[in-house]
Amino acid sequence: MNYDSLTPILAAAPDRSETAPVLLIPYMWIGDFVRCHTVVRVLRDRWPNRPVDVLTTTLCAPLVDYMPGVRQGVVWDLPRRRLALGQQRALAHKLRQRGYGDALVMPRTFKSAIAPFLAGIPNRTGFIGELRFGVLNDWRRGERALPRMIDRCAALALPPDTALPMDWPEPQLKVGEPEITAWRRTNGLDTNFKATVALAPGAVGPSKRWTYYAETAKALTDEGFQIWVIGGPGEKDKAREIVAAGGANVHDLTGTDLRNGILALAAADLVISNDSGLLHVAAAIGSRTIGIFGPTSAWHYAPLNPIEAVIETQTEVSCRPCHKPTCRMGHHRCMRDIPVADVMSAALHALETAGLQPGR
Repeated sequence: MNYDSLTPILAAAPDRSETAPVLLIPYMWIGDFVRCHTVVRVLRDRWPNRPVDVLTTTLCAPLVDYMPGVRQGVVWDLPRRRLALGQQRALAHKLRQRGYGDALVMPRTFKSAIAPFLAGIPNRTGFIGELRFGVLNDWRRGERALPRMIDRCAALALPPDTALPMDWPEPQLKVGEPEITAWRRTNGLDTNFKATVALAPGAVGPSKRWTYYAETAKALTDEGFQIWVIGGPGEKDKAREIVAAGGANVHDLTGTDLRNGILALAAADLVISNDSGLLHVAAAIGSRTIGIFGPTSAWHYAPLNPIEAVIETQTEVSCRPCHKPTCRMGHHRCMRDIPVADVMSAALHALETAGLQPGR
């Protein structure tokens, strides 16, 4: 994606020789965390001599290792639903020792800005959000007027009152081939198949989960493809269902280690995923990826990276998009009305276009 419209903005940056490190505080959901790499890229172009660190949870920490331009992740697990001032003070002490000159706070919650404030980071940038006057000293207006999540995040990396570009740089996750080869060997995965399809059936909220992954696995294995099921421990039951439907050539790779999922998505020939964090991981890696969208708008939430196909229902569902984690209507037609045939057609087209045929 071209972002030449950023060139005059970055050329007019306040001081390209500035060297004080920058702390980025992103949203801690996997997909949003991947999006934050766009912000890293803008910061690195604006201030090429400033190291960029990213605050991360233990869950998201493996992603940092694959993000070019990030010096390090600051791993700290704050509870989601309380301020936890003792932990905030401890985190602030850790941040104070690193001498940050700027902190960009992407979440709009009050508590997300507490540690940078307590650490005394000189410039603390973010949207007003939960009336964060004081804890932020470079607060921005107009968040609700920005249509996409990426606009609201990446705008913080630019000088205030800057006209936003039409396109942002795409997030990137760089995974080396030697690590993929070692991962295959460690997991004893068959390399004789001509093509492997990774299925990511999970998502935050049941309404974003497509209904027919087991049937798709059966159809793909019947064609001679190997199947990997990728996801967290919450997808174990679904993985068992998919394995039972697809048979011996389906492997359950779900688990607690996100790094395992990252490497699986990098190694797969094709990824089929709901609108979830793993969709953004696969797209940022550059894997061939198909995204299935039901209650959410692909325009708002699809990856910035190009993907093979966006699959949506072709029937009229009046309540779509609702962006709700649970179907309020009780019928879940936005996902139930996407047939296996539509996903199979897109998958076979993507594989054939890449010269990958089924079977051994």
